[in-house]
Amino acid sequence: MKKTKEWIRKDRRFIWHPFTQMKEWQTEEFFVIEKGKGCYLIDTEGRKYLDGVSSLWCNVFGHRVPAIDRAVKTQLGKIAHTTFLGLTHPSAIELAEKLVRIAPKGLSRVFYSDSGSEAVEIALKMAYQYWQQKGSPGKKKFAKLTNAYHGDTIGSVSVGGIGLFHQIYKPLLFKTIEIPSPYRYRWPRSSGRRGGEDPERAAKESLRIMEKVLRENREELAALVMEPLMQAAAGMIDQPAGYISRARELTRKYNTLLIFDEVATGFGRTGKMFAAEHEKVTPDIMAVAKGLTGGYLPLAATLTTEEVYEAFLGRYEDFRTFFHGHTYTANPLACASASATLDIFERERTIEKLRPKIRLMKHRLKDFYKLKTVGDVRQVGTMIGIELVRDRESKETFEPKEKIGVRVIERAREKGAILRPLGSVIVLMPPLAMNERQLNELFDITYQSIEEVSE
Repeated sequence: MKKTKEWIRKDRRFIWHPFTQMKEWQTEEFFVIEKGKGCYLIDTEGRKYLDGVSSLWCNVFGHRVPAIDRAVKTQLGKIAHTTFLGLTHPSAIELAEKLVRIAPKGLSRVFYSDSGSEAVEIALKMAYQYWQQKGSPGKKKFAKLTNAYHGDTIGSVSVGGIGLFHQIYKPLLFKTIEIPSPYRYRWPRSSGRRGGEDPERAAKESLRIMEKVLRENREELAALVMEPLMQAAAGMIDQPAGYISRARELTRKYNTLLIFDEVATGFGRTGKMFAAEHEKVTPDIMAVAKGLTGGYLPLAATLTTEEVYEAFLGRYEDFRTFFHGHTYTANPLACASASATLDIFERERTIEKLRPKIRLMKHRLKDFYKLKTVGDVRQVGTMIGIELVRDRESKETFEPKEKIGVRVIERAREKGAILRPLGSVIVLMPPLAMNERQLNELFDITYQSIEEVSE
């Protein structure tokens, strides 16, 4: 206990945490995670917690996975880092080959970076430069879905749409064109209307506006940027069947690139390796990160078609090069952990084994509608959002000062599970390796925590 108190004192003295109001942090109770084993996190007092959000959606096979541990140690015995600017190394080459093999058909080139935000930023710059070098200099704008979240760099924030996160930076951002997200539970979006009476109308209207935007701006639009199937940080807003395939049809029709942000949805989260596979869609550019290394090390990748790649080819003096890169691009240790992660997917048939777990989650989620504060439950694969409301009939939301989501996750921690709220939406995204007993325990804790806080 004395050691833990000292860690807490030093944290409060020196650390600035992300997405955290530090004034409250100075007085709130918190614990210090020291270890991980399997699907559990362990604090400095030895208490275990189910990792209900996969350590921010990136852990895939649990903590301390022997095969990934070995891969990192083996690579460490060779070299920890070398620049990727004008040089290469086996770990990056092997991983790129594996990524292309499992990616949607037609994506054939891999550009590495360090985070999901960077992967999206790179996609935007690629799309912009592509059109400049293809003889369409007027195509400089981007279309996006409302409620979007694609990261925290200036470019990725520009194609985002969550006011709480992004409004203060508005003067720094480039202008984009919005397409209403098919948020079926709260459609239409105008205040004072309940919405949701005809949930399928949301998709139809969203796609109608998407076509209008693409048609009217076809000479100016470089790309449409979107998360396929599930807008994760928006509060787990799911898209109905046919939505992403229609987006692909429309972008082709109106000569606009399609960028899929699969940072959160990739690597099994939706029940397939990539969300695009559900409708056999191949985007022009795809950003991946999070689960790529199994949750071990920072690594991201932006995959493109050969057509996009070839637009950057030329003589040295033509300066058609993609002038982008970072010090730790394609870090060998990160590449080794990612390669081992993909090997586990294949060797253990992870995607196939997810099916009964996804059915279990779907079955358990039905019970949550018994709770008076649960307005909507959304699920795609292992990605789950439980939206809490003050009144189910009117869909009235809780006030921010009530901190309903925070109170629920605090109660869950007392019961032995780590969750994460997005405002009044409780998010569950367990490691793919979590077994059925652990999943049932996680759902029990979540249910009880919502029930007790709602009393």
